[in-house]
Amino acid sequence: MPNIENLKKQAKLMLRWHRDGYYPVATQIRTTLPRYWHLSDPEILAASFRLSDAQEVVARQQGFDSWQALKTGIDTMPQQAPQMQAKVVITATAAELFVSDIRASCDFFTQKLSFSIVFVYGEPPFYAQVKRDRGLLNLKCVDYPVIDPEVRDRESLLSADMAVDTREQIKQLFLEFQAAGVTFFQTLRKEPWGAETFIVKDPDGNLLLFAGPPIKLGLATPPSSGSG
Repeated sequence: MPNIENLKKQAKLMLRWHRDGYYPVATQIRTTLPRYWHLSDPEILAASFRLSDAQEVVARQQGFDSWQALKTGIDTMPQQAPQMQAKVVITATAAELFVSDIRASCDFFTQKLSFSIVFVYGEPPFYAQVKRDRGLLNLKCVDYPVIDPEVRDRESLLSADMAVDTREQIKQLFLEFQAAGVTFFQTLRKEPWGAETFIVKDPDGNLLLFAGPPIKLGLATPPSSGSG
């Protein structure tokens, strides 16, 4: 059962993260408090956010409408047996790309691949995240390549693998990137397993695979055994 003192500490920690400009807390605030839904991460971190707001986030995460409702109802919450706890579900993944220049990399993804910036961290920036739809990519600044470029190209070592829902969409995406002047490591082709794929090379040499679904084969209909 949640402990009210621990929940108070969670709220104070969230408030401190907001004041420190910690980007992941902005996502929690936006997804929990409707009045922040229309704001971007930088806008949320620049907006007024008080302890009472942090307490409301914690209360809503526990299933209550307000902090007062949580304080009133927490003692009536049933003790939940460990085996009955909800299974943890991973809701998103993000590939980690190693780049030499965060700003240049962000420009490539936004201007060439139509991604949007989720956040940029540090001054000068050393970490960032970009997204397009449900695709997330983390960008980590490094001083030197972490992998031999010749080995990467020879072995086609991918840094990320992203998919679209239909074969029509993968063709459309390829034409979109082609029109934007993107450098392809591999142009659109049909794989032996039926999927259509292409590979983009970013300015740091990272190989990004984009794939459409394979052809779904229907069950064969057996020939009729009747005579005639």
